[in-house]
Amino acid sequence: MGATDSISAPVVTRFAPSPTGFLHIGGARTALFNWLYARHHGGKFLLRIEDTDRARSTEPAIDAIIDGLRWLSLDWDGETVMQFARAARHAEVAAQLLASGNAYRCYATPEELAALRDEQRAAGRPIRYDGRWRDRTDAPEGAPFVVRLKAPEEGATTISDQVQGSVTVQNAEIDDFVLLRSDGTPTYMLAVVVDDHDMGVTHVIRGDDHLNNAFRQLPIYKAMGWPEPSYAHIPLIHGSDGAKLSKRHGALGVDAYRDELGILPEALNNYLLRLGWGHGDAEIISREQATQWFDLAGVGKSPSRFDLKKLQSLNAHYLREADDARLAALVAPRLGHALTGEAFDLLTRAMAVLKVRATDLDDLAEGARFLFAARPLAIDADAGPLFAGNAPELLAAAHATLDAVERWDTTTLDGAVRQTAEAAGVKLGQVAQPLRAALTGRRTSPGIFDVLELLGREESLGRIADQMVATGEGQIR
Repeated sequence: MGATDSISAPVVTRFAPSPTGFLHIGGARTALFNWLYARHHGGKFLLRIEDTDRARSTEPAIDAIIDGLRWLSLDWDGETVMQFARAARHAEVAAQLLASGNAYRCYATPEELAALRDEQRAAGRPIRYDGRWRDRTDAPEGAPFVVRLKAPEEGATTISDQVQGSVTVQNAEIDDFVLLRSDGTPTYMLAVVVDDHDMGVTHVIRGDDHLNNAFRQLPIYKAMGWPEPSYAHIPLIHGSDGAKLSKRHGALGVDAYRDELGILPEALNNYLLRLGWGHGDAEIISREQATQWFDLAGVGKSPSRFDLKKLQSLNAHYLREADDARLAALVAPRLGHALTGEAFDLLTRAMAVLKVRATDLDDLAEGARFLFAARPLAIDADAGPLFAGNAPELLAAAHATLDAVERWDTTTLDGAVRQTAEAAGVKLGQVAQPLRAALTGRRTSPGIFDVLELLGREESLGRIADQMVATGEGQIR
């Protein structure tokens, strides 16, 4: 079936992370693609936590995965399935495979298997189990054993992958792998097939590092007489230099993009969508559009390259589009103190001018700090020189002109500052720059007229007066 073919049966996809760490950027993209494919076809998107590795699976990691999915608005249908809780069902299927002759007990000791691997390594042969217990019937009584799948030895297996195309592997390359360990616990290969079948998964969409696993999992489906899922193996994400993605490229947990980098979820969703998938020349794609357009035919076969600057650029777009009150609620905690009432209203009003040049929430927070700074204002080192020369006199003149302003809005304030510059015979910048430093303590800020309006008459005049005293102009009379 091609990626754009019509689908008659209900689509069921799943995201099945191992809770051994954070929800990384590749996992988030896999979850997004599965979510979009299911929603596009009116199907179901399921979540399974593959926690069978008890030594490495942790509750904090499970919480981080669920928190990340919720932040990205990737809601799933039904209850979250915990794989370890289904161990008895996995063992039941292994028993059925034994009974049907599609699996067998292997009594090879760890020492025997280690010697086999050493021998194969020395001979330059592939490392794989040699089937020594495949047809034996002289089982030692009471000895520990594992259960292995009796994999096909002849012929070939072909997968019509919806991303990779037709892929064929010779069956002789697949050994009789373990289904149940000697302690009775299931392996990943068995558990994932049983869970996908029992959950009704119709489409397995995952990273192409799992493509080889598909050739091991298909024989289990065939042996059980179960319908096979449709596979789509997505190329992995690489760094901007083409190397395997790592932390130095920005391979952080989803929570870090939110908490440390100040990225909005809609920006990360849009960026992840475009990492390996495209729809014409569209770059800015809403969730509604993505759901309408997404298909597996749009997924490329080559690895995508992660570029943090592109993500930040996309985030800047979504900041400009975002509701100001929502942004204020996200920015307030980054200012280090609670903001309520008038202070929060002020921050909300400031968003309209601050978000124009911001690329992330930290930019917004940094840009908003001057609004809540205590007087007298601390002046940044690079802003100090703005008070040199005749700047103190120009500040005094600006104070006098602004003090006479009756209507405190940007239009009137613009006229007042320009009037000051004209009266002094200087350019507007020669008044605006020391005025900016006096009002914000910085060399750069939003437009000076926006700053004046946001601070209000009393605070603006007070900050200017403070700086006049500091530069020797004396008290305002």
